[in-house]
Amino acid sequence: MRNRWNADEAAAHEGPLAQCVYATRLLGADRTVVAHGGGNTSVKVRRTDLFGDPLDVLHVKGSGWDLDAIEPEGFTALDLARVRRLADLDDLPDTVMLGELLQARLDPAAPSPSVETIIHALLPAAAVMHTHPNSLLAMSNTDGGEQRVRELYGGSVIVVPYAMPGFHAAKAVADALRGGIPATCTGVVLLHHGLVSFGDTPAEAYDRMVDLVSLADDHVAHNAKPPAPVERAQPDVDRVELAELRRAVAEAAGGPVILRRHRDEASWAFSQRGDLAVVARQGVATPDHALWTKPLPLVGRDVAAFAADYAAYVDEHADGRAVRRRDPAPRVILDPDLGLVTSGPNVAAEEAAAEIYLQIIDTIEKAEGLGGYRALPAQDIFDLEYWELEQLKLDRVRPGGEFTGEVAVVTGANSGIGRGCALALLERGAAVIGLDIDPAVPTMTDHPAYVGVACDVSSSDDLARGLDAGVERFGGVDMVVASAGVFPESNPIARHDPRAWHRAMSVNVDGLIQLFALVHPLLRLAPQGGRVAVVGSKNVPAPGPGASAYSASKAAANQIARVAALEWAKDHIRVNSVHPDAVFDTALWTPELLAERAKRYGMSIEDYKRRNMLGLEITSADVGNLVAATLSSQFRATTGAQITIDGGNERTI
Repeated sequence: MRNRWNADEAAAHEGPLAQCVYATRLLGADRTVVAHGGGNTSVKVRRTDLFGDPLDVLHVKGSGWDLDAIEPEGFTALDLARVRRLADLDDLPDTVMLGELLQARLDPAAPSPSVETIIHALLPAAAVMHTHPNSLLAMSNTDGGEQRVRELYGGSVIVVPYAMPGFHAAKAVADALRGGIPATCTGVVLLHHGLVSFGDTPAEAYDRMVDLVSLADDHVAHNAKPPAPVERAQPDVDRVELAELRRAVAEAAGGPVILRRHRDEASWAFSQRGDLAVVARQGVATPDHALWTKPLPLVGRDVAAFAADYAAYVDEHADGRAVRRRDPAPRVILDPDLGLVTSGPNVAAEEAAAEIYLQIIDTIEKAEGLGGYRALPAQDIFDLEYWELEQLKLDRVRPGGEFTGEVAVVTGANSGIGRGCALALLERGAAVIGLDIDPAVPTMTDHPAYVGVACDVSSSDDLARGLDAGVERFGGVDMVVASAGVFPESNPIARHDPRAWHRAMSVNVDGLIQLFALVHPLLRLAPQGGRVAVVGSKNVPAPGPGASAYSASKAAANQIARVAALEWAKDHIRVNSVHPDAVFDTALWTPELLAERAKRYGMSIEDYKRRNMLGLEITSADVGNLVAATLSSQFRATTGAQITIDGGNERTI
């Protein structure tokens, strides 16, 4: 483990809490020691209370904060003495423990403290760090793992057998500390769970964590046999295959899901193991992982069989207890052709499953190299997966947007109306595949549910490449917004320009019908039915002089949309058109053109923008909101419709 501590950077963080924040971020930056949302840290200080009396305070990481991005407000201040007394109890039900920890807060608005708070309070050192290093988990999860750990660390750690996190783990640590902490001891190993280091300062606790993890890393590096090399290259997979798999997962989950195929070498090599079905089905590296990945992956593609097995697993291990059943769909799929595939009800949950399972793969490979991977019994894994305090984490990654779990393709996404549509869909929970000829489209937004691909919509090959990239990232397509288009230079028909005509037809017509042909097999697999919105123009019902190429191309596109509505209804795909006019925050309307047009009408620019019956300025965001509405359940019974958004125009009315 690399020591990332920088004395100059650390000097800018004054005080114990600020130093703890700095150390915590350093730990969070190393994904081989901290799983998604996992790990916790703390620092103890003495301060004066409202009455002028001294008070020992424990600042511990609050729930909902990731270590790599934590701020001082992410730590919850608690009455240290009150928390320590909880370890003296013989029993403490989970809900009571949580209530006591909440009452021990010095600020009632602070986040809920970590479920490991009592352990932090028990250790007398001022600073405590808790992580889940892959190398240590690999050592724990082998035959004779405890002995291996004891031999490696000797008297530098106290080894504690696995216990359920929370009060049970705290009691196990309290029992281990009854004989005192040896002078040589710098940490605690929680078998099958993680590592705790401590010190007089955050810097010392961090350095000790680095030293302890490095010992495990070195042990694995020198003693574990590397996995066998894989000669088979990763095959290209038909995007429809991924969409079919997503549809099956969505049916098991009871709603749309995000699904991603991974291309990294480590997961591909793991998926090619001859003993994959045995090794992968041992279980997760530590029970905490099951919350995000489920206890086991699906090996192959039989989603229905996995769902039945998961339901039986819950029945067996719940043993009559009332539990809030999770959906039975897999979160991790290992397939010899697809490699690693991860899924979740939204992008955040899918990313958590992916990050954690990549760590599980690393842990399993290391443990196999040490002699064989052995996970904890299924009952231990179930108990944590269905622990009500742990399931609260799932509630934090369930955004409520209508399009959560769904995927939209937006062409022309980098600017103007296309950008407005993409942002409107992202705001409503959709994942968005943005396609645009502009090479800047990948950076149109930094939203985690967005992927942009530069492509020319007039090229079928380019479109296919863009869809391949998007479907590999999100799993399928539920919605399409066809917004890409060109408005060639105006010319009267008498001065017909063949190049301008063919350019308009190539993008506005050929590009649209090629897009439709490519997305139809994906839309018919959409779990909640496919939807399409074609961005047309006022020129469809009311063409303008000099715009024959544009008007004709948009009229043709409108007819394509109408025919698609007729043909695709049987596949539960809706197709509607939106006809905007005078949307001035687009690349078409330069400041010079706006000024020229306003002058022609004897108006100010602002008055010209509102030159419609309602006196409104129409923006790309307005069009995006209308498009999103047509894709929503509000329009579930509407297809083949044409809706204007122009503030009212006598020519179109």
